[in-house]
Amino acid sequence: MKKIIALLFISIFVYAESTFNDPQPTFDEPRKLAIQLYDSEVKKVNHNLSTIYNILKEYPAESLKVVVITYGNGIRALKKDYDKDTLRRINSLMEYDVEFIVCKNTMETMKWTEEDFIDDVSFVQAGIVELIEREIAGYVGIIAY
Repeated sequence: MKKIIALLFISIFVYAESTFNDPQPTFDEPRKLAIQLYDSEVKKVNHNLSTIYNILKEYPAESLKVVVITYGNGIRALKKDYDKDTLRRINSLMEYDVEFIVCKNTMETMKWTEEDFIDDVSFVQAGIVELIEREIAGYVGIIAY
């Protein structure tokens, strides 16, 4: 019985270790993920953030690069006056080197300035073009909701 339990344990451990495809993600060759956020509904934004947390838990430290590209209505989620609890979660993800990007085209259409947004976000002229370029650079683009 002990041998069966040990074999089962080893099988589970080996399976858990082999969930990543080759080449395995490493510091030098991390997995790259671009999440597009174009909706500012608090529930949807928080679903995206939860998805990012779940992904970060699965990968070894520093073997994953995550960027969240906001455009359209999604840029509201990065404004200083957005839902405070959600902004705390965003700031927490930034501590894990998750990058958040704001589309300037949308920002200009809404007549917002860079000062309207939380610290440490990046700005690009066209969020959708940034998504395209990230995918060409090897990022996997997803919509988490």
